[in-house]
Amino acid sequence: MTEQPAPPPQPIHPPLLTGSGAVLAEDGPDRGMPAHYGAPLREQRRLLSRRAVVDLGGHEILELRGADARSWLTTVTSQVLTDAPVGASRSLAVLSPQGRVEHLASAAVTGEETILLVTDPGSRAGLRRYLEMMRFAARVEITDRDDLRLLGGLAPAGNILGAAALGPTGLDLPEPAFVWTDPHPAVAPGHVAYGPDPEDGTDWVLTAFDADALAALPWRVEHLAGSEAAEALRIASHRARQATEVDERSIPHELDLLRTAVHTAKGCYRGQETVAKVLNLGQPPRRLTMLLVDGSQNVMPRHGDPVRLGGSEGKLVGTVTSTATHTDLGPIALAVLKRAAPLDAPLVIGSRISAGPWEDGEGADGADGADGMGPSAEDVEITWLDATQEPIVITREHGERPRTARL
Repeated sequence: MTEQPAPPPQPIHPPLLTGSGAVLAEDGPDRGMPAHYGAPLREQRRLLSRRAVVDLGGHEILELRGADARSWLTTVTSQVLTDAPVGASRSLAVLSPQGRVEHLASAAVTGEETILLVTDPGSRAGLRRYLEMMRFAARVEITDRDDLRLLGGLAPAGNILGAAALGPTGLDLPEPAFVWTDPHPAVAPGHVAYGPDPEDGTDWVLTAFDADALAALPWRVEHLAGSEAAEALRIASHRARQATEVDERSIPHELDLLRTAVHTAKGCYRGQETVAKVLNLGQPPRRLTMLLVDGSQNVMPRHGDPVRLGGSEGKLVGTVTSTATHTDLGPIALAVLKRAAPLDAPLVIGSRISAGPWEDGEGADGADGADGMGPSAEDVEITWLDATQEPIVITREHGERPRTARL
């Protein structure tokens, strides 16, 4: 059996509100933060109507400060920041020399010489090691900003929770340290979309505050929505997340990261050759898709569940990466599939409904016999859920290729 990954670290900041029905996530990237406060779908509707925010105390913030911060970060990542004005929001990636996705971050330009990077829980240390390794003589200081913590929502937190919005139950929020607005799903200048816009996409905004000042406010359960609500909106918006969608083989095209995080017209950067080759000549070997899952069995798929084509005995074509229950769409999931899986084909998900891990060799390209995934442990009980696709990444048309001379 393969070695199980270490569980995510405890969040940097404790939850803003405990009790009041708060149920903490026991696993996954948001472990230790409120998954919900007793009414996940009601919280999701409040989030959609811009009347609640999500406590993102587990997310991590890194500050880059110095005269070379913008030009240097442009050189060592996939994004252009040299022309970004103060207040700008960007997404960026760090790729391996082979073009694999190693790190994802949200970048907020907070000053002429200051950029703050937001990462998934547990991801900051790896990104910092890479940046320090690449710093050389650049005039940049790198600092962990644990004095700040984040709130997520569909608008800046002050617009959602202030007295102007909520009246007597509103909060007197401090001045934000920064506001980051997700550029997704718009195709940023110099970027390329690998598929259609989401049908049910929503905005996503991060607002950072002084952590102590935020914790001192009189929080009430109606101010907050749990991470389950945020995940449902993220999945419906087709947003890939490092902690769930990225694995050791991911290239940015597979996850539609060229839409906002990987610039296609900037100068040389690590992994650019793979980006350019696949963009201009090839196709990614896998593709991200959203799955609309049959909810009649009252069973939810989980991260790592297999996806098959043509029924439970059909060909293994991919793996579930994220799941949630959407207030309008019902059970939904993101999955990374093999490119050969037809875009319009109905699929089935093998969901574990009793204890037991997937055994060694299981995964989108693993093997448990002739064709791939399957639980070899007898104590794993599986139910098969029907699912239809809402494609995110599709085949890119390159146009007619130039004729080459023949000798």
